[in-house]
Order: sequence, then C-alpha cells, then structure tokens
Amino acid sequence: MSFTGRTNGECARGQPVKEATNALAVAYALCFYACYLELWSTDLRIDKDLVAASATPLVLAILADGESYGYAILKRVRALSDGELEWSDGMLYPLLHRLGRLGYVTTEWRGPTEGRRRKYYVLTDTGRTALADHRRQWAAVTRALDGVWPDSGALLTALGEA
Repeated sequence: MSFTGRTNGECARGQPVKEATNALAVAYALCFYACYLELWSTDLRIDKDLVAASATPLVLAILADGESYGYAILKRVRALSDGELEWSDGMLYPLLHRLGRLGYVTTEWRGPTEGRRRKYYVLTDTGRTALADHRRQWAAVTRALDGVWPDSGALLTALGEA
C-alpha cells in the first residue's frame, strides 16, 4: 500500500492532487531556484539558520502530498534537494513532535506483517492553514530577494505569483 501515491485524482487522505501538488511546489521551486542562480555546488554548505527556517514548510509540504513516516520524510528532503539537505533524525523528530504539539499533524503507529512498526504523520486542517501561511511568507521573502538579485524570478514563476 502506497501512502504517497495518487489515485483517481486524489492523494492519500483524499486531498485533491492539485492542492498537494501546489504544496510541494515550494520545495521543488526552492531547489530549482538555487540551481537557476548557480548557487548550488557539490561543496555548498547551507547555513543552519536557512535550514531551520525552511524545515517546517518543507515537512508540511511533504505531508500535504500524503501521510508519511520519519525515514521516508528524510529521504524525500534529500531527493528534493539533490542531496544538499542531509537532515538527521535528531533534527527531524523534534520538529515532528513540535508540529504535533501545535496541532499541525496527527500520528498513528502501524506495524506491517513483517518488519518494524512505523509512526505515520498526517497533516491536519490546521497544518494546511500553517502551510498556506508559510507559502505566503516565503513568497514575500522571495519578492524581496528578486528585487536585489537580477533575473531571479524562478521561484515566483514556479509558484504562479510572478
């Protein structure tokens, strides 16, 4: 059973594909934006403050596409950033606990017939509202950066706000 796959125009938990796709646009666009500006290199070190600022919207956007568990979220972040963001368990799990305390996610333990039990995280309506707010905030920051970085409208174009 796939928790991130889509069927019949919906993703996991019945959210419309368009909503989930739009939520992930932030994560995809951030990666594209960095490549577009040629800031990405094999020795790029992303400042911890930027990693911290982007962690909540990235996780919320990933969960907007469907429920997931910790290791799968770590793999998704790594894939979205082409390996530039290497989050550790010690970074992700406190964030997931905080999102739970804020009411942005709910959790459920599940055990397969074989293997270990996993704690699945599901985005709540409050989490969707928070994600929308984060998107607005990132768009505002991006507009400001676009004003000082020439030819850098890639993120706003990807978000449909240019």
